[in-house]
Amino acid sequence: MSEDRRHGYHGGNATRDVAPMYAAAGFGRRLTPGARPVLLVIDLSVGFCTPTVMIGSNLDAVVAVTAGLLDTARAARVPIAFTTIAIEPEQPPLWLTKAPALADLAEGSLNVEIDPRLARRDDEPLFTKQGASALWGTDLDYWLTSIEADTVIVCGATTSGCVRATVVDLMQRDLVTLVVGAAVGDRDPAVHAASLADIDAKYADVIDIADAVRVLTGDG
Repeated sequence: MSEDRRHGYHGGNATRDVAPMYAAAGFGRRLTPGARPVLLVIDLSVGFCTPTVMIGSNLDAVVAVTAGLLDTARAARVPIAFTTIAIEPEQPPLWLTKAPALADLAEGSLNVEIDPRLARRDDEPLFTKQGASALWGTDLDYWLTSIEADTVIVCGATTSGCVRATVVDLMQRDLVTLVVGAAVGDRDPAVHAASLADIDAKYADVIDIADAVRVLTGDG
């Protein structure tokens, strides 16, 4: 994979400026995808994808790219999983004190449902969480083990929050993790770019859409 193509994100000069520093420190080596990938869609719920909801933002482009990757994964019979945040009003996490807008994602509300544009299927598991990482307090780790996944392709939101937290935990599980730069999003472009640059240096490969398709279809 070429140096230009492996970065599927747009960070401007800020992203390019940090790359030599990371490389000089020995970060940013490339990972080799395995033969048993899964597609993980993190928190692309109605609440997160609706700008008029306090917790939400405009993720239309992210949803569109993710929908295309879902079509590819389904056609290739690659396992797919989704996550959503659902806050239990009776037992709210401390996170709600730090980020009260999370109250928009109340358990049982429309906001916690997966964006209908992604057309989640009944056989695609949905893991509900109250924390940032998709592996914290859920059965996702068990599911990944049960299907013998060796590679996780990540889409979703937000890049600096739940995507990053999940990617760090996946690396600690020794799973090859690939983040599709065009299929993850955040509220601020600079935060998004900085998060992807750091993820790419330390925890996962940030890849473009074409490379994601190759991994999903086994052509990579």
